[in-house]
Amino acid sequence: MGRRVRLAGLAVVVTAAALPCLLSACSVSPAYYLQAAGGQIALLSHSRPIDDVVAESDTPQSLRANLERARQIRRFASDSLGLPDNDSYARYTELDRPYVSWNVFAADPLSVRLKEWCVPVAGCIGYLGYFNKADADARAAELRAQGYDVYVGGVPAYSTLGWFSDPLLSTFIAWPETEFARLLFHELSHQVAYVKDDTEFNESFATTVEEAGVERWMAQPGKAPLREGFARAQMMREDFRALVLDFRSQLQALYASDLPAADKLARKSALITAMGERYRQIKAERWGGYAGYDRWFAQPINNALLASVGVYTGKVPAFRRMLAACGDVMPRFYKGVKQIASQPRDARDRALSSGACPD
Repeated sequence: MGRRVRLAGLAVVVTAAALPCLLSACSVSPAYYLQAAGGQIALLSHSRPIDDVVAESDTPQSLRANLERARQIRRFASDSLGLPDNDSYARYTELDRPYVSWNVFAADPLSVRLKEWCVPVAGCIGYLGYFNKADADARAAELRAQGYDVYVGGVPAYSTLGWFSDPLLSTFIAWPETEFARLLFHELSHQVAYVKDDTEFNESFATTVEEAGVERWMAQPGKAPLREGFARAQMMREDFRALVLDFRSQLQALYASDLPAADKLARKSALITAMGERYRQIKAERWGGYAGYDRWFAQPINNALLASVGVYTGKVPAFRRMLAACGDVMPRFYKGVKQIASQPRDARDRALSSGACPD
């Protein structure tokens, strides 16, 4: 479950729209687009149709079973959730690494606001994605040298927003059923609606779809055994998110205060220590000792890491209200979301906060 603390769903988007940036001033260097293009091309060129992989005699039975399950969930996504019915996730790519890419996040030592980079198609985003970890680590080192808090996180999957037919990947094909379904529904939802320069809107919408989708998946006959485990996992996810958001808010208030910078840094360290103590309390009292998040708390915790968690899901409650107002009918919900997405930010925020289903 700890591994499912999601980073941004969109790690790297590579299209012809990036070409002008190779010839003019952009927020990131031409080398960034070249590595992204190379990584995307390699990912697609090594993909194979699921039917071919399943039919091969040397395909492990476990992989064959996971691919068959993936096809069922993919079909459900279109037939029951109204998500795009296209060639996405009709192919499979075996990778020789644990993640498809790595995201680099950066924040000022006295701020929980992520540094942003502006790229074609995706707009301004709070991270940069690299297909090679060495490249991500090199960029992270540059940012640390500039004085930023930096975090490098592995990404199991991402969406190209429908520009390419995204394949299934070995980085997530063997995940538990509900976790796999969450991811697939989430990534497909990015093809339904995407607003440039509004990551919170995009990720909150996708999170709402994934949660509603998994609830519907588990409501099918024979899926009852999944529900208890999913409810427990969801409870721990919410506890973790609430914990991080609470302490991030405390840090935000600290950074906005009139204290000298040295005092702010000292109190920052104390708050991070207190967060770790609070986590251990929650783990013992609510989770029965479940240790799935130990690895997260064992790493160096800084503003970039804190800002990368839950920062993109603030509008989930508003999207949930909107879905309910749309009668829990997914196509009607998508139509309303796309209508809101076309509006300027202020109007978009007002429409979403109203909780109404646009007609």
